[in-house]
Formats: sequence, C-alpha cells, structure tokens
Amino acid sequence: MPKQIPTVTSGPKVIGPYSVATEANGFVFVSGQVAFKPGTTDKVEGDAAAEAEQVMQNIGGILGDVGLGYADIVKTTIFLADIGDFSSVNEVYARFVGDAPPARSTFQVAALPAGFKVEIEVIAAR
Repeated sequence: MPKQIPTVTSGPKVIGPYSVATEANGFVFVSGQVAFKPGTTDKVEGDAAAEAEQVMQNIGGILGDVGLGYADIVKTTIFLADIGDFSSVNEVYARFVGDAPPARSTFQVAALPAGFKVEIEVIAAR
C-alpha cells in the first residue's frame, strides 16, 4: 500500500512541514506529540506528568481518527528534556498502554520545541 496521509482532526494543530500521521503497509506512524491542547497550539502548563497526560490523550485521539486505539501501538519513543522525569512520565504512560505494552525507547534530549518536557511518537499496526 502506498503512503497515505489520513485525515486527523482530534490532535493539536500542526506547527511545521509534517503530517500528524502517515499510513503505509498496515502501519500508522504518529509524529512526535507535545502537550498542546487538541485543535490548538495552546500549551498545557504543568510538570512532565501533566504534559505526558495530555500527550497520551492526544495520541489516543489521533489513533481514534484512523480507527485504532492504544492497544494497536507496537512501538513508542519517548523524548524527555530531563531523564529525571522518567518515573513520573512512566506512571502516566503505563495507565494508557495497559497490560500488553508496546516496545519502547526513552531518551533524554538536549531540548524539545517550545520548552516542552515530553514528546512521544508512536507506531501502530492495523
């Protein structure tokens, strides 16, 4: 199946030259999400756990727009501005992925856009 750009309305507005999601060969690739409120570029204020909560809600909305859910995620990458936030972000993340979590990588990065503390990207399978 050639690459397709699905219509996504539940996530935040795009702030650059990228698609919120791309689909190819039965996989949906969701671009890295930060804690913007859905449909906007308004930043959710708070600590890394508050950001992770909003990010995971946004990912759920995006996946829902393409007919998928958290259980369909097969790989996640989490980017943290401070690896010291690992535990608090992990607690939030665990509530969304359930008892059969996907493969995952987590990295501390030098910085994230707009001073965010957390960015998460996922790959889901049909």
